[in-house]
Amino acid sequence: MRTEKEMMDIILNTAKNDERIRAVLMTGSCVNPNAKKDIFQDYDIAYIVKDIESFTENHHWVDRFGERIMMQMPEDKVLPHADHTGHFVYLMQFTDGNRIDLTLIPLEKMNELVKPESLRIVLLDKDGLIGQLPPSSDLDFYIKIPSEKEFQDICNEFWWICMNIAKGLWREELPYSMVMYEQINRNVLIQMINWYIGIQTNYSKSTGAFGKYLENFLEKDEWNEFVATYTDAHYEHIWIALFHMCELFRKIAVKVAHHFQFDYKNDEDHNVTAYLERIRNLPKDTKEI
Repeated sequence: MRTEKEMMDIILNTAKNDERIRAVLMTGSCVNPNAKKDIFQDYDIAYIVKDIESFTENHHWVDRFGERIMMQMPEDKVLPHADHTGHFVYLMQFTDGNRIDLTLIPLEKMNELVKPESLRIVLLDKDGLIGQLPPSSDLDFYIKIPSEKEFQDICNEFWWICMNIAKGLWREELPYSMVMYEQINRNVLIQMINWYIGIQTNYSKSTGAFGKYLENFLEKDEWNEFVATYTDAHYEHIWIALFHMCELFRKIAVKVAHHFQFDYKNDEDHNVTAYLERIRNLPKDTKEI
């Protein structure tokens, strides 16, 4: 596996030796002082370039970065749909274990596409395009204090989606049920837990993308309660996990509401919980709920 120095040398030497590349930025976990270093950290690089079409008309120019397992070019895809904002991205996984996520940004669209971000450093700036940046930090990704409307909306979303999950489970529609459970309500639960962690950390921390660092901030019993919300594909096990999820959401939401003196709608909680219990025990041949 190539060392960090070897990777940075090839990234920077490519830019230094190509007059079309005017600046190099680096973002992501590699520039996050709070991120634990490991072998899976990507090199998130942006090249500010002139004449971007001269790069994208023949993609073999990226072969210089090393032998690849595979490459993805999101802006060259039909599905999922490309952004078409003017940039071009090469996601490259190399056989030696390294990975580079390389974004080409047209010089003429730099101000439009390079948004302010606390996790960013300048590696090269041939023309003084970027200027002085503050020290890199994950400040932009700190948990934010919720408004009462945000809190109420998240609670409303959680209990509403619970009814969708119940419907899917009764119908034995596994894909629908699991999308509702894992892709929607999981994120709603994590949002509530984030606000709870924010209270304890004075909103000075980040739990990472999709809550990947949650375990670092929860007490052992709280983490075990969160783990109990995961399940397999058996319908009865999903029902059990769903009620664990409801219990945990209720526990955390009540604490957040108490801290901020928000109203927690116990009636919605009670009504939906009773509905879930009724649907769980509803015979398959019933003609009414």
